Amino acid sequence: MKRKAVDSRGMAAWVAVMCLLSWSVIAAPPVTVPVIYPQPEFSDDDRQHYPIELLELALTYSGKNYLLQPSELISSQLRALKKLESGKGVDVVWTMTSAKREERIRPIRIPIDKGLFGWRVPLIREADTGRFEGIHNRESVQALLAGQGHDWPDVGILRHNDFRVVTSGSYLGLFKMLASGRIDYFPRSIVEIWIEKEHHPDKHLQVDSNLLLIYPTAFYFFVHKDNQVLARDIEVGLEKLIANGEFNKLFDRHYGDYIQRAKLSQRRAFKLDNPLLPQETPLDRAELWLQLEP
Repeated sequence: MKRKAVDSRGMAAWVAVMCLLSWSVIAAPPVTVPVIYPQPEFSDDDRQHYPIELLELALTYSGKNYLLQPSELISSQLRALKKLESGKGVDVVWTMTSAKREERIRPIRIPIDKGLFGWRVPLIREADTGRFEGIHNRESVQALLAGQGHDWPDVGILRHNDFRVVTSGSYLGLFKMLASGRIDYFPRSIVEIWIEKEHHPDKHLQVDSNLLLIYPTAFYFFVHKDNQVLARDIEVGLEKLIANGEFNKLFDRHYGDYIQRAKLSQRRAFKLDNPLLPQETPLDRAELWLQLEP
C-alpha cells in the first residue's frame, strides 16, 4: 500500500509537470518577425500607403507574426536595392521590374500595380500647358527632354524608343529640374502623378491632359535572393487576396479615382516597346492586369 501511494504521488507530479509544459507552449506568444522596408525619401510620401497596406494584408495569411518596419535611414531607390541584394538593412522593396533586377534579387511576380506604372502622363510646367496640348505626333514628344532617375528601368525603355532623357540621382531633384526648365517633362504613372503634383505646390507644375506613353511593365515586391520563406508568404498571401477579391478592392480604393481622373479615352497615346521586360513576366494571366483602352 505504501508503494502505491508513492507511485500515485509520482504520477500526479508527472501529470502536473506535463500540464504546465503544455500550457506554457500554448500560451507562448508567437515570435515577431520584423520585415524592414526602405524609409521613404520624404516623410509624407503618400505613394507608400498602398504597397505597405497590401503587404501587411498579404502577410496576415502566413500565420506568422510579421511586423513591417521602415529602415532606420532614408535611402534612394538604388541604395535600397543594394541593401536588399546584400541582405543588410532591408528585407523587401517594391519597384519596377527588369531582367537585370530579377537576376540580383527575388521577384514575387504578381504586379501590385496591375501594369499601370507603364501608363505614363507628362508632369509639366503650368506655362507649357498650351505647348503640350498642341502635340499631335510621336516625333514631337521624342524631341522633348524627359527627366528620370538615373538608375530607373524607364531610362532604358525611353531611350530604346528614341526618346531623349536627362537623368538625376535625386528623385526630389527631378521636380526642381522640371521647374527650372532643365527638362521639358517628367513622365509619371497615372496612379502617382497627382499625388506628386500636390506635394510640390510651389513649383507651378501641371498634369498634361493630352498625352499618354504606354509600355508593358510590372511593379513587384522583391526580397533577397535566398529569402524563400518571405517570398513564399508574400506570394501565397497575394494569391489569396486576388482569389477572394480583396486585392481589387484595395487597388480600387487607392487608385480608382486617379484612373478616372486620367481620362484615358481623351488622350493621344503612344505605345513603346520594353526591351527590359523579363520573359517570366506573367502577361498570360489576364486577372493580374488592368485592361484599359485609351
